Formats: sequence, structure tokens, C-alpha cells
Amino acid sequence: MSEKLDGIRGIWNGKSLLSKNNYPINPPKEWLENFPPFSLDGELWLSYNRFEETSSIIRNSKSTLEEWRQITYYVFDVPNICEKCHLKERLEILEEYLKFHFAPQIKIIPQIPIQNQEHLQSYFQEVLARNGEGLILRDNIKPNIAYKYKAYEDSECEVVGYTQGKGKFEGQLGAILCQASINGVDKTFKIGSGFSDKERKSPPPLHSIITYKYFGLTANNLPRFPIFLRIRDKNF
Repeated sequence: MSEKLDGIRGIWNGKSLLSKNNYPINPPKEWLENFPPFSLDGELWLSYNRFEETSSIIRNSKSTLEEWRQITYYVFDVPNICEKCHLKERLEILEEYLKFHFAPQIKIIPQIPIQNQEHLQSYFQEVLARNGEGLILRDNIKPNIAYKYKAYEDSECEVVGYTQGKGKFEGQLGAILCQASINGVDKTFKIGSGFSDKERKSPPPLHSIITYKYFGLTANNLPRFPIFLRIRDKNF
């Protein structure tokens, strides 16, 4: 198990940095100094509850080296580095590389063997206590096997309409109407919380894709207590 960091996925192919959708990420050359000649997979992360600031720095082609030095590349895998080796062994190869190549912007996310259910729950609560999102559970032997372990679930939906606010939100956004396929059935539902004052005055555009969190499904297969998180950037 390892902590799930709420940042921007970054894939280093040995020569350049890409998003999970293969969109180029272009930090200053100095920030990439001593990156290894082999592939890495990880999360570009600034700090807790600073996703928007992280995203802004990474997406802005004019971000300075000083701004980028706030970003750390937390690596959770070293794909294709060796045949039939375990996750722990792959990360040890990177750890050995970093002993001889100074790259303070690269950190390895600790991968903790799960002893039992109590151990899992204890670490999960520890992460939540420091405002973390949750955990990622990985199979040490089989590559590309990973599961999210969170206090809530998240998903995406398309903005198809709005309702007007009332009371203190009069003249602003009350809720968005969102559409998504849930268990194979198209559903439309409202999301009325999680918006900042700025977002209520200028809500997510019609037909944009947003990410929301929720706490299971109702008997009608609708998200329970959906909360807006962010507009999805199709490139990231």
C-alpha cells in the first residue's frame, strides 16, 4: 500500500515528461536535470489541498523554475526496467540510481507491505488525518494491478444544465445537472455542493466533463451526496 497523492500524473519515458493522455509536460530543463534514461511513472505533487495550484504550474508554459521547484515528482513504479521483477525490485533500481545522481525533485512513494486488515486501516486513518485522499493498493508481483482505497469514490460526468441559486446564492449557480452512465444506465442528477464563490458566479461550461466525489449509490443507482471537485482537463 502507498499513499494516494492528489496531483497530476506524470510519465517519464526516459527523454520527456508526458501526462497520462500523452500530452507533453514541459518543465524547465533545469528541473529535469539528472532524470534517469529509463521510464518512470508517478505523480507531480505540491502539497495537500493544493491541486489547483499544482495544475496551474504544470499547465502554464510560462511557469518559472522557482515555481516548478515547489513540485515534487513522486514515483510509484519504474515500468519495463526489468523482466519479471517485482514492484519493490523495480523501485530499488531507481533508488540505486538516485544515490549517484542528485535529483531532489524525484522522490519514491513508500510502498508498505500490508500485514493484515488492522495494519491497512491504521495506515489509512493516518493518511486521512493529514488531509490525504486515501491509499493505492498494488500487487507486488503482477504489474499494472492497482486499486484505490478511499473514504469516498470519485467519477466523472458531463454538465448538461444548471439550476438557479436561492437565498445567499440568488443570481448564481444553485446546482449543475450532470449526466453519466452508472452501471450501464444513463443517469441525470444534481450536484449542488463543492463549488467556490468564483465557481458559482462562473460555473463549469455546458458539456464540460467534471470530476465529483460521492459516498456510494442510492437505491435508484444515483450518486449519494455528490460533491464537485474540479473540471477535468482532457490533456491531463
